[in-house]
Amino acid sequence: MNSSSPLAERMRPTTLEEYVGQKHIIGEKTFLFSSLKEGRIPSMILWGPPGVGKTSLAELISKECKRPFYALSAINSGVKDIRNIIEKAKNPNLFKNGSAILFIDEIHRLSPVVEEYLYSAMEDFKIDILIESGPNARSVQINLNPFTLIGATTRSGLLTAPLRARFGINSRLEYYDTKLLSQIIDRSAGILEVPIEYAAASEIAGRSRGTPRIANALLRRVRDFAQIKGDGNISISIAKYALEAL
Repeated sequence: MNSSSPLAERMRPTTLEEYVGQKHIIGEKTFLFSSLKEGRIPSMILWGPPGVGKTSLAELISKECKRPFYALSAINSGVKDIRNIIEKAKNPNLFKNGSAILFIDEIHRLSPVVEEYLYSAMEDFKIDILIESGPNARSVQINLNPFTLIGATTRSGLLTAPLRARFGINSRLEYYDTKLLSQIIDRSAGILEVPIEYAAASEIAGRSRGTPRIANALLRRVRDFAQIKGDGNISISIAKYALEAL
């Protein structure tokens, strides 16, 4: 990845092999793993607490299958935004490797109008567009290229039953244990080009509340302490000092 990219983006895994944890979803004996190997991606819901890798996993799925990837947030997206992306994805040059992936973050916050709009788009790959207004208004049905919808949410209980029923996979991402977080911290330290002791990585991992996003944020702050208060290396003593200060 380009060194000029934002740091948080560079810390994200770039392949499924680099993605740590969540083996109950992407492990070799799972339905998702089999689907990816066959080149099929069913629509899916990824749910779990903030910062555990839902967006990263969705992006890696698109890379694994070499599919175009479009991301929206349900908070500020309307019918027009989704329609524009679906129309953009109709470019035949983008479909050499199959259908595009539409990723919607915080999908439980979709407006009812947008949600109903997605029903026919997901099931029949068709949408109804209202042309003109008033007494001359008429509905025109447009065929769509097939696409896969991946929704991410922290509140799966707020998904409506009709929307939930249209997804082929419903997977919960879990919190990480200290060992897995230590692996993530060690990799991120390499990206930051800062040496770190194993004990220091474990100390940071133990303070990260099971969340990779928090672990990486703490690592960056500890790195600052190591550069100012120490010799630039993250030892167990500098890690404890920094974390106590924070």
